[in-house]
Amino acid sequence: MNSLLQKEREIIVQNEYVDNFDFAEIEEFIKNAPKELFISHTFKNSTTTLVQPRGGFPTYNKMFDLYNEFMKANIDVMPLTIDSHTRLNDYGSAKKMLMLSEENEVDMLNGYPLVNHGYRTTRKMVTHFNKPVSLRHGTPDARLLIETALASGIFEIEGGPITYLLPYSKNFPLDKAFLYWKYVEKICANYSKLNEPINRESFGPLTATLVPPCITIVIQLLEMLLSLEEGVKSFSVSFAQNGSVIQDIVTSNVLKKTANYYASKIGCEDATINVVYHQWMGAFPRNKEFSDSLINTSSVISALVRADKIIIKTRDEAFGIPTMQCNAQSVANTKYTFKVLKGLPLISDEEEEANLEEEVHSIMEAVFNDSADTLWRKVFNSIKSGLIDVPFSPHIINKNEIITIRDDNNNIRIIEKGNLPISDKCFAYEKSKVKLSEDKTEVINKIICDIGVMHE
Repeated sequence: MNSLLQKEREIIVQNEYVDNFDFAEIEEFIKNAPKELFISHTFKNSTTTLVQPRGGFPTYNKMFDLYNEFMKANIDVMPLTIDSHTRLNDYGSAKKMLMLSEENEVDMLNGYPLVNHGYRTTRKMVTHFNKPVSLRHGTPDARLLIETALASGIFEIEGGPITYLLPYSKNFPLDKAFLYWKYVEKICANYSKLNEPINRESFGPLTATLVPPCITIVIQLLEMLLSLEEGVKSFSVSFAQNGSVIQDIVTSNVLKKTANYYASKIGCEDATINVVYHQWMGAFPRNKEFSDSLINTSSVISALVRADKIIIKTRDEAFGIPTMQCNAQSVANTKYTFKVLKGLPLISDEEEEANLEEEVHSIMEAVFNDSADTLWRKVFNSIKSGLIDVPFSPHIINKNEIITIRDDNNNIRIIEKGNLPISDKCFAYEKSKVKLSEDKTEVINKIICDIGVMHE
């Protein structure tokens, strides 16, 4: 490993809330870790869509009990959802809340404080269950968190400098996020040489609020390229159910095609690219029977798009963190749905796919044409100038100039393109699908309804 990088690593892990890191021991552990812990290995050997919930509790014992429940439901991939304090690198508050959770047997954190538990403790749990674990967090500076996760035997790392910043943060500097995630990619790439590859996964839902497919796909491709150029060999692109079955299918078809195209363009044909589908990420209905129906529908769509993995929800989504039993039941139900869904046809819509593919290539070309000398700087400049624009992002650098609305079939359409570098032909196609009222208030009310399309 590069000596400069190793020096940086040694500084990162020197933290008052962290146990002493033994890098030689960690390397030895990863080298000899069972193949079953690597989702990259599971992907290679699976013929069905892998099922993964979300889930995280503050205490070790509760996390262990949750994993026990998941095992009973025949889970494919375990989640490890991290608490909010850890996501913001506030390990002091996480420690206090963990202690209170343990003392009072009340959950004072909304996830598992991995850094405070430490890798030695967490590794015992991970190796006990011997299933791949996926790290779900939302951290702009995840360097210490990822070091701890990999040392624990967690070999799938979600996130990226764009997808874990624009939807979640207002002021965190985007250029810093790119550099911090570059560190993550390097660590994952280095550890990938020891055993099966570490899998990196981008967070496709973004703000989960009327994001047009071309923006979702472009951001997935760019995070994939930033990862592959550092030597990562297993990468998952993802997107979320957007409210239209056919648009989900079109998105999946174009995402797969363009991911392979751009990976080969930078000479990374040997990397494995997987597709992950998120069940509905917007507001859920409060009627639990409707929630069940929504979850089943998205499982069917996942089968139609031939996703390699699905990230599932529970019928308690509208009410907060689900119980262990409810979460495990959702796993079992989704597995059952997949068992029933055999032999589904391949579906496509040539006109929609051609238009979406042209939009994606136009934006990608505009990014590559930026005058900066590195890809991350080109992407940074493109976000700053609005060539990439995420609707409803809270981040100050995001332009928030593009406006989207649903057509009669619930497809998300661009009606104001801001600085988005798509052709007049593509933009005309988008607008031709929507009958817009002259009354601006009516349009705004329609957009508000379109955001909560699944709410009731």
